[in-house]
Amino acid sequence: MTPNLDRLRERLATMDDVALLALLGALAGLVSALVILLFRFLVEGVLTQAMGGAENFEALPLWLHGLLPLAGVSLLVLGFRWLKPEQRRTGITHVIERFHLYQGILSLRGLLVQYVGGAITLMFGLSMGREGPAVHLGSASGSLLGQWAQLPNNSVRVLTGCGCAAAISASFNTPIAGVVFAMEVVMMEYHVATFIPIILAAVVGASLTRAIYGDEVAFAVPPVDLQSLLELPFVMAGSLLIGCMASALIFLSRSAMTRTVHWPLGWRFLLAGAITSLCAMLAPEIMGVGYDTVDAAIAGQLGVTALLTILLLKLIATSACVGAGLPGGVIGPMLLLGAMAGGLIGTLGTALMPDSDGSLYVLLGMAAMMSATLQAPLAGLMALLELTANPNIIFPGMLAVVTSCLVTSQVFRQKGIFHALLGAQGIQLRVTPLSHQLQSVGVAAVMNRSVARVARQIALPDLRKMLEQKPQWLLIEQDTVPSHYMPAADVALHLTQLESTSATVDALDLLEIPGARDNINAILMSATLKEALDQMKQEQLSALYVHWQSAPGIFRVQGLLRRDDIEHYYQL
Repeated sequence: MTPNLDRLRERLATMDDVALLALLGALAGLVSALVILLFRFLVEGVLTQAMGGAENFEALPLWLHGLLPLAGVSLLVLGFRWLKPEQRRTGITHVIERFHLYQGILSLRGLLVQYVGGAITLMFGLSMGREGPAVHLGSASGSLLGQWAQLPNNSVRVLTGCGCAAAISASFNTPIAGVVFAMEVVMMEYHVATFIPIILAAVVGASLTRAIYGDEVAFAVPPVDLQSLLELPFVMAGSLLIGCMASALIFLSRSAMTRTVHWPLGWRFLLAGAITSLCAMLAPEIMGVGYDTVDAAIAGQLGVTALLTILLLKLIATSACVGAGLPGGVIGPMLLLGAMAGGLIGTLGTALMPDSDGSLYVLLGMAAMMSATLQAPLAGLMALLELTANPNIIFPGMLAVVTSCLVTSQVFRQKGIFHALLGAQGIQLRVTPLSHQLQSVGVAAVMNRSVARVARQIALPDLRKMLEQKPQWLLIEQDTVPSHYMPAADVALHLTQLESTSATVDALDLLEIPGARDNINAILMSATLKEALDQMKQEQLSALYVHWQSAPGIFRVQGLLRRDDIEHYYQL
């Protein structure tokens, strides 16, 4: 490890080197987009070869509609049974948990589990989406890049967010929605220093997708517009219903997970597969991602009976799959549910107001459902804007998004689905402005470097020579490991008093002389201030010494971090 790299890492601990962080963000976006495209190539390639189209489950015979989901969950059970419970965690809920509780540290094993498990889930027609796996894959790619470069954890968190933004951007070809989703849903923070790298990551993700698939967005969207202000009350009424439906999805998914979280893995997965099989035999459109069905709803090709049937069965199947913890996503299904509900509302709207555009209500239903289910109004609104490339839709979209979010959060008291699912697993996130601030700064930015390591028993000549270097703090070692810290001034004062009394002393025991002392423990220089404060609180310490692993088993002490230093830093 060269001194130049050390200095760069220290600058990243304070987010001062925005240019370097932006470069790393772009690189994280590139790596994440490549991983996501490989995932998409695998799923779409296999489905195209097997069915003649990536989402052509409807063309399969009835018996395959019932068999495929059961075969898929059987494969997942066979694979997951070899994994420990903590290694089976996948999807956006897992990313949010790791981001806020574990500094965005995601594992390579988890990436591989999500890649294979997500591919099986989608290829066998289970009622889940590809965006959840994409977010996990993208976030893990950014996190692993930061870990490989041995960046401080506050920078690893930013690269995890970059990977998330690139994932959404590459999946939908919506870079703005990718940025907003990463910051509103996953990171839950808005910091100027993180905007630039996350924006670059989203641009890189969208650019790579456009280079492979062209400039087309995920859905075939015709020109749409609000024909009259008289439609606004109808838009609000429809959004009220979609808010109710979003609440139902959250409630059913959370209830399913709460009731089955302690079941054996095989029973949970098989129950979800059986429910999906039954629903698929009645309406094969509920299988897989379902974007072809969304396109049909936008084009007005589905009747009321089809819209209502798909809506109810998709709601049941998705709740079962999400509640079972299958390695798929929920964003795709919620868009399909919103499209079906919007199609029903649009059918009624065109009957009451013949000049109204039914496709508009499908798109508004998608945005409202996404916003209400995620409790992320900006992400839903930006997705609506980029999917339609039509700024005129923002006006009614704002009303739809706000109304549905208020119904879900205020009337039914539902949290966003990812936080609801974390709560069902006994994981509570307490995200505060202070914790965000503490997690955005590394210990290297605050630690005191004016330290000297000294053995507990030390000869007076060695002590005088050490004090000539004028350190501020002494780290007192026992068995070569620092166990206490002490102000160097107290030691110097005691030494002066000894010399004034002409006492004959050859050595001092630094744990016995008068002075202020306290226990101390170690923390890695990659840690954030949040980690440091948590460790101080848990171990009831007032300070930690900061060290860095320069070689396997070899650590170099870099400085001292006291609780007072952290408080003084934020008072400035």
